[in-house]
Amino acid sequence: MGNGIYVCIPGTYPLSFILEDRKLLVFILSRFVGSRLRQEDFPPRIVEHPSDVIVSKGEPTTLNCKAEGRPTPTIEWYKDGERVETDKDDPRSHRMLLPSGSLFFLRIVHGRRSKPDEGSYVCVARNYLGEAVSRNASLEVACK
Repeated sequence: MGNGIYVCIPGTYPLSFILEDRKLLVFILSRFVGSRLRQEDFPPRIVEHPSDVIVSKGEPTTLNCKAEGRPTPTIEWYKDGERVETDKDDPRSHRMLLPSGSLFFLRIVHGRRSKPDEGSYVCVARNYLGEAVSRNASLEVACK
């Protein structure tokens, strides 16, 4: 076996081994509890990636992101490599993290000196088994 983190789980479980980027990831696919089949926890994966958008200053827009995993992953957004603050961080924010994981802008902020919304965005889904990163999506402000 190669280098990496290995998980030992007591009991008899059907296992699947996947080799990715030299890391051995062990996923418990399922186990029987009595006569009932029960799904086990699994790492996040992005099922809907955000798309590029061009929007007018002051208008609302949404960058979509959906992820699945068990337990349900938490979603965070990053713009140009820095974490995006949303209404969960600051109730006065013009950005809202929707229950689906999408990032909603009440209005696009864009000025001569400050362009806080324009940039390249990614969403990151995390649970205790790992993280998944979406493709980049650019948000551009249309010229009037």
